[in-house]
Amino acid sequence: MVNVIMHGCSGKMGNMITEICRDDDDINIVAGISAVEDNTKDYPVFTSISECNVDADVIIDFSAAAAVDSLLSYCDEKKMPVVLCTTGLSEDQLSKVNDISKRVAVLKSANMSLGINMLFNLLKEATKILAPAGFDVEIVEKHHNLKLDAPSGTALALADSVNEAADNAYEYVYDRSQVRQKRDKKELGISAVRGGTIVGDHEVIFAGTDEVITFKHTAYSKAVFAKGAIQAAKFLKGKGAGMYDMQDVVLK
Repeated sequence: MVNVIMHGCSGKMGNMITEICRDDDDINIVAGISAVEDNTKDYPVFTSISECNVDADVIIDFSAAAAVDSLLSYCDEKKMPVVLCTTGLSEDQLSKVNDISKRVAVLKSANMSLGINMLFNLLKEATKILAPAGFDVEIVEKHHNLKLDAPSGTALALADSVNEAADNAYEYVYDRSQVRQKRDKKELGISAVRGGTIVGDHEVIFAGTDEVITFKHTAYSKAVFAKGAIQAAKFLKGKGAGMYDMQDVVLK
């Protein structure tokens, strides 16, 4: 049994993870953290992580960037493993994440879905073949109109997979509206669309002369991310200090 603290338990992902865990005999949410009072859960809910006095094996975090600093301090103090799913973190916060991973097990992933994490590997193989052949690379991501950060963390992770396979030769371009010039061969364009209730849609385009190859992943429900986070929590229980990602879960 894996005992979990759900950080961000009143959000959409927190509620979904709560529901899924109720039907999973291998995992149990023992406490939750919510910015607002929440009396709907069958576990105790605290309005601050610092107030939580419940023992657990791991924390699952689906909150907001503003709440991550206190979470990291708590995990460092308690030596509590954490599945860190919140996106839009600042450079300073990312530095803190790397720092505490020297003392605590941290699993951070821009996207918790199995399909996306398989796509990371496929893109690396495609880039090795298509980039030397002169194919341009563009990424288009689409999300619901309530998403705060742009581009998505997943889009950036997909771009990083391409760039890693190309020996970091690409420069990311987010806006071409202020320039009037031909596209540079080493540009990697990343475009963000926000509208409606789109759960998550990521398209990686390799555009060559007279042919286009497209890799696309579409999430139809947030359940794919919730299930991935739960699998990650099970994986992280008992792990030593270090930085982990979903590739470790997928390839274990």
